[in-house]
Amino acid sequence: MPIDLTFRVGFGALALTDWDAPADPEPAVKVLRRAVELGVTFIDTADSYALGANEELIARALHPYPEGVRIATKAGRTRSRRGDWGILGRPEYLRQQVELSLRRLRVERLDLFQLHRIDPLVPFDDQIGTLRELQDDGLVGDVGLSEVGADQIERARRIVEVVSVQNRYNLGDRAHDPVVDYCTAGGLTFIPWLPLAGGRTSPVAAQVAAEIRATPAQVALAWLLRRSPMMLPIPGTSSLDHLAENVAAANVELSDSQYARLADAAASRP
Repeated sequence: MPIDLTFRVGFGALALTDWDAPADPEPAVKVLRRAVELGVTFIDTADSYALGANEELIARALHPYPEGVRIATKAGRTRSRRGDWGILGRPEYLRQQVELSLRRLRVERLDLFQLHRIDPLVPFDDQIGTLRELQDDGLVGDVGLSEVGADQIERARRIVEVVSVQNRYNLGDRAHDPVVDYCTAGGLTFIPWLPLAGGRTSPVAAQVAAEIRATPAQVALAWLLRRSPMMLPIPGTSSLDHLAENVAAANVELSDSQYARLADAAASRP
């Protein structure tokens, strides 16, 4: 079913773990629980974040999950303990990782399962077909894609219903503007990862923040929220203060001229 966009600031859990589980999980547990208390209903993780420890941390903090809270996970990327990233989209691997995520998150079905990357060494239809099979088997609820173009989304939708797309996108990096437009027109949720890059240091964001008594980070998130009604940014943090700041961005409003100034400044950046 479509992602509930009643509250449009999610939480990216990657920031809670490094290469492994934290020595003391309690600070991260407090952040996750506080996010839900503040109204966050969408939490994003992946099987490769801390080699699965990130998913386990979410279960520790929130299971049994409050009604309305959706946990989204991903598979299709590998990560070594040295931090090296890889791509692996073989059907048997994706199925294996889904089963591991189910165990770590303590659920019988994943709310939203996203293909973390399309593997160029595996036939496209085989990867997307596996998502459809996992859905038909009842192991996956909804399906999403990550780091894809509009043509790839269109091709995937011929095989399985796609409800979301997660691409890197922020005020300073708008390479995926066409994908945002595609998702907006098609009613797909667009989940920008790294949503604050450039927003904290942009001079124009700082100027607008001073005008409306907000922070530059809140301005950057508010710009994303106005960019499309299908936008669901997932800023991540391990700080309770930054969490509250990010969540409060849902109530920050930009004027037409402020929105345009931010967009023009970003477009003129090298």
